[in-house]
Amino acid sequence: MQKHSMHYDVLIKVTESISQCKDPEEVALLTAQAVKTAFKAKGCSVFMVNRKTKELSLSGSYGLSEEYLNKGPIHFMQEIKEVKDAIPVAIYDVLDDPRIEYPLEAKKEGIASILGVPIVSQNTIIGALRVYTSERWEFSIQDVTMVQAVAQICGMAMDMCRLYKGYKTSIEILKSMRERGSIATKWTPYEGVPRSNV
Repeated sequence: MQKHSMHYDVLIKVTESISQCKDPEEVALLTAQAVKTAFKAKGCSVFMVNRKTKELSLSGSYGLSEEYLNKGPIHFMQEIKEVKDAIPVAIYDVLDDPRIEYPLEAKKEGIASILGVPIVSQNTIIGALRVYTSERWEFSIQDVTMVQAVAQICGMAMDMCRLYKGYKTSIEILKSMRERGSIATKWTPYEGVPRSNV
């Protein structure tokens, strides 16, 4: 991972990459790719919280092997607790930190350090963004702040995608009801907006 004198470039790259996405999984993948590339890290992953299983579900990743990604379930209440405690967590040495759930798998993958930050949307933690380095890395305040900013953008973009999908589904349902004659009200050319009788 390399230090940057101008972190704004990273934000611009990430924002440009995900601003046109219409699918949450695409947002996750492009975010992971942009962060990995911009920071020249080993890899980056985006996880979503599964409240029922108390696990983090992989939503998108870039730079990591399938073997490492399928190493086993990630319990967000027991390991790197960026999701549980809502604060960034920096692991300097994955082989010498009790918070690492799979240290041998990390070593085999060539991971030395990890930075995990929560993904927050509307004051709710919905996931985590993790950056992996191949060398031991002391993450600076600038590194942490930048990754947090990217995680915020990712969370907002995912929310926008869900809203877009919801609106699209609602419009399809209204069109279907209108075609079947289920709606007795007169409609304007704008779907879902009733015509005023005044």
